Amino acid sequence: MSDDLDDLKRALDAATPAPDPDKRAENIALAMKNFDALQGNGVAARHTSDRPKEGPVKGVMKMLTKTLSSRGVLTATTALVAVAMVALIPVLQDMPGPKGPGLTVTESDAVHETGSKGALEPVILPDAATEEAPEDEAVIVFDDAAASNIAPAPSVQSRAAAPAAGGAFMKAEGPITLPAPPPSDSIIAPEADTEAFPQAEANPIKVTAEDPVSTFSIDVDTASWSIIRNSLTAGYLPPKEAVRIEEMVNYFPYDYPAPEGDAPFRASVGVSDSPWRAGTQIVHIGLQGALPATRPAMNLVFLIDTSGSMDQPNKLPLLKQSFRLMLGQLGAEDSVSIVTYAGSAGRVLDPTPATERDTILAALDNLQAGGGTAGQAGLQQAYDTAKEMTEDGEVSRVILATDGDFNIGISDPDALKDFIATQRDSGTYLSVLGFGRGNLDDATMQALAQTGNGMAAYIDTLSEAQKVLVDQLTGALVPIADDVKIQVEFNPSTVAEYRLIGYETRALRREDFNNDKVDAGEIGAGHQVTAIYEITPVGSDARMTDPLRYGAQTVTSDSTELGFLRLRYKAPGADDSQLIETPITKGTAPLPDADFALAVAGFGQLLQGSDLLGNFGYDEAIALAQSARGDDPYGYRQEAVTLMRLAQSLSK
Repeated sequence: MSDDLDDLKRALDAATPAPDPDKRAENIALAMKNFDALQGNGVAARHTSDRPKEGPVKGVMKMLTKTLSSRGVLTATTALVAVAMVALIPVLQDMPGPKGPGLTVTESDAVHETGSKGALEPVILPDAATEEAPEDEAVIVFDDAAASNIAPAPSVQSRAAAPAAGGAFMKAEGPITLPAPPPSDSIIAPEADTEAFPQAEANPIKVTAEDPVSTFSIDVDTASWSIIRNSLTAGYLPPKEAVRIEEMVNYFPYDYPAPEGDAPFRASVGVSDSPWRAGTQIVHIGLQGALPATRPAMNLVFLIDTSGSMDQPNKLPLLKQSFRLMLGQLGAEDSVSIVTYAGSAGRVLDPTPATERDTILAALDNLQAGGGTAGQAGLQQAYDTAKEMTEDGEVSRVILATDGDFNIGISDPDALKDFIATQRDSGTYLSVLGFGRGNLDDATMQALAQTGNGMAAYIDTLSEAQKVLVDQLTGALVPIADDVKIQVEFNPSTVAEYRLIGYETRALRREDFNNDKVDAGEIGAGHQVTAIYEITPVGSDARMTDPLRYGAQTVTSDSTELGFLRLRYKAPGADDSQLIETPITKGTAPLPDADFALAVAGFGQLLQGSDLLGNFGYDEAIALAQSARGDDPYGYRQEAVTLMRLAQSLSK
């Protein structure tokens, strides 16, 4: 082995011309300039407290990966990387650790263009790039055009032969094989994704005699459905934590009865047999928001994440296209401002009438991604801008567009919630639009939207932007009821058990219902809200729990009431809530479109892996959705059937 390394030393010495101090200084200066620019562009990984420790091999491999992916620094620095790899050979050979596929270094005479003449660029090739390389070895080929301006390499030894003619950097009789690091340290493996979703266990079955009251905040968000669609169309099942059944059901329109008079919304109740387990029933609650004849003037602050993590086609570019669609729905009475944040926050467009479309679009088109994610500073400036724009009778809303990857300032969801809670009293609403996957922080976005009296949606396609920001724009922007809470008291003489399907992240305590200081969700103009309970009637063989031997005995009665529904809400800007009450009775007819809503709810439980569905599977969900598809002008329900079929195939 010593003779081989001596050969490599002689080959390198012969192939390396005398150093050119001026050229070397010029290259180093350019490399430092590009390095500084790269750091300022925020491409470094987020700092996390639980990032695993890295040894010298992984550190060098990560350095190479970042260098290869950052073409701005290749011209002046890649030759240095090539020399560093050769100098690293003895170190790698002596590194302890498990043995795996080797790392083979060989040479190519072809120059890979980098946009700058005389640049040296490493290229990752397939295993078959050299005959000498074993099938289980990766091959790194170093182009040789710029090596002549690099100072002599440190003394190393190799089995290489004499240098080839023409000034090639290295010519070896055979590839130089290096022990590979552990497989998890592969230099071409991407970082694991950092997506985060709210953590909540599915609602359990509750015994009515022991716990008859269920209380929760309404939810008009639809982000979960879009994330599920994005996962399935990409060929994999969504994370179970991303499945929020209420958001899946609320994604679709239903033919609920409209409110009458000046009521902001109407509550309707239906009862039907459950499609999931024989002997159980469904209590179906539907809220239909009023749609005003005219909407108030809107003051919109687009708070746009322009951090480095947004530099992907399905993030900032899609965001720009989405807001372009939305602008077409605004009128002369509406105003728009744009605040961005990336490392530091800044207002790139002062409040501007929505009719000045060219001015607004020019500001959008000029946005570029780069830097860290200073979410707190951006939120603060956006709220300040909204206050500046607000006049009597107008509605102000901050629309945050982000992948949720907050890493500068406040980044903890609970701390962000506290920050937003101090701002919402100003009357400014906050809605959140999520973009992209891989580092999507859905947990943070949900926390912000819920606390900011707004909605959360996930935009993965321009068609979804059309649905959220064009077709449903008025509902997304104009609130008709704030802090809407639902409470159901079930009758233990008629209902043995019940469970709420979904709303796990919206649960409230029983006493929160009457406490007007406790925040809850809002309903926008024309919005619909659906809630579904599965109940087990007293005497049904489907009961999952046994009565307590020493508990209070349930008194049977001839009551026709299954339960009692209460709702509380505030008029926008009001401090005191109003109460709506209605009984839930046996024999009440099912609501319109109930079967389709139940098919979607069953689909969600299948994705979560629920064990409370009896023999209900994907075949049953697909058949139920197909039979209840009804009027489907935009194809949303047919898309649901398609996604059910995809999930069924991916589950096998």
